[in-house]
Amino acid sequence: MRAIRMHEYGGPEVLRYEEVSLPEPGVGEARVKVEAVGVNYIDIYQRKGQYPDPLPVIPGREAAGVVDAVGPGVSDLIPGTRVVYAMHVGSYAEYAVVPARRLVPIPDAIDVRLAAAAMLQGLTAHYLTCSTYPLQPGDRALIHAAAGGVGLLLIQMAKRRGAWVIGTVSTEQKADLARQAGADEVILYTQTDFETETRRLTDSQGVNVVYDSVGQTTFDKSLNCLMPRGYLVLYGQSSGPVPPLNPQVLSAKGSLYLTRPNLMHYTLDRAELLKRASDLFDWISAGTLTVRIDTTLPLAEAALAHRNLEARKTTGKVVLIP
Repeated sequence: MRAIRMHEYGGPEVLRYEEVSLPEPGVGEARVKVEAVGVNYIDIYQRKGQYPDPLPVIPGREAAGVVDAVGPGVSDLIPGTRVVYAMHVGSYAEYAVVPARRLVPIPDAIDVRLAAAAMLQGLTAHYLTCSTYPLQPGDRALIHAAAGGVGLLLIQMAKRRGAWVIGTVSTEQKADLARQAGADEVILYTQTDFETETRRLTDSQGVNVVYDSVGQTTFDKSLNCLMPRGYLVLYGQSSGPVPPLNPQVLSAKGSLYLTRPNLMHYTLDRAELLKRASDLFDWISAGTLTVRIDTTLPLAEAALAHRNLEARKTTGKVVLIP
């Protein structure tokens, strides 16, 4: 089969399109003929070595396709079943072997590309808004990178839960997308200091929660945007890792909460995974949640997908097609 492989860590040029052996499913595993691959910022962290794997490695953590073969001990999946998965390494390929417990059947009403675009980012937005800080009606939320794949879903899910939402973006085009998703206010951080503007918009009270995927360049000011006992939910670091923090800072700024969540810890068993995925696909099927696919590229052009994502040229999801 053909796949993208990395033999070293580095820039997009380390993503090589190669011929590799077809994998065989083992006990409790299924082989998926991949039809669509979701590209996520965590793939960039993997490529750079921030989340290291033994090399050489096929990157990627999200894909959708059709079950091609099953290993011993798999009884609830049969060849021909359409499935989608997230958070299992090796998706940048024509075939992937995945633990059967991580595979979610795709409802008939959902296109396979849409499933691949929705799974990882949709589950992330679900656990952030429903579990990490479970938003309540009237809560105020600040969402960074509001026009990105997760950001647009976060806005929609936050509004479903009755929150008042501020989004930060870099351009007018992205501001329009955030407003279309339901943001009540949008801050162009390239023109206005987001901390000052958030304080103004909230009459200096601050927000209940900041959902921050940017990290280094936003972290300190995000803390300053919180009301007493507010939550900073740091779920990414696209601008770089956050420096060490003295916990006393959290006390001084209002007895704040800081958490660094991970999707794996919010899908600890199959029941939790299926419940979150069921909500996600039900909302998409009902037309109350929109997943924006920004770009679709051939698998061989994975390096271009990474360049565009790192340069913040994308709004919504990037999908690769084997």
